[in-house]
Amino acid sequence: MATAAQAENPMVGGAAMFESKNIVENAVNSADHTTLVAAVQAAGLVETLQSDGPFTVFAPVNSAFAALPAGTVETLLMPENKGTLTKVLTAHVVAGNWSAADIVKAARNSPDGFYHFKAVSGDALSAQVKGKNVYIYDESGNASRVTIADVNQSNGVIHVVNKVLLPK
Repeated sequence: MATAAQAENPMVGGAAMFESKNIVENAVNSADHTTLVAAVQAAGLVETLQSDGPFTVFAPVNSAFAALPAGTVETLLMPENKGTLTKVLTAHVVAGNWSAADIVKAARNSPDGFYHFKAVSGDALSAQVKGKNVYIYDESGNASRVTIADVNQSNGVIHVVNKVLLPK
């Protein structure tokens, strides 16, 4: 029997996401995030993303990583590229618990229609609302659409995105 909280949290990658679990505990159950989980493990970010946070994570799906140029993921996962991998992954993490409604409100209240904020990596991100969709832009202007919003965790929130955000 599902509780009201479980019913409100969306399924991701064919798995139930539980507000009582942290970001890593939920992500490992998503069939759509196996590449992200492998990357988080290779970068040594598991403990960080299991800590109290709160964190807002824009979590790219496997197909987002697959869309990168051939060999990119394999190269990033090499031990000698741990620093670059960490930079890429932390460009998807923002301090705080930012719901989709918070992001939409901030973007709509901004003079230029974009909410500008910093990722944990120090990289600039921007959010824009187009119709019913929220897009997150990296520093190069590449847009990633939020496909599943407000996946609540015990230490923050995940927003599933369809592209990898790349720092400059």
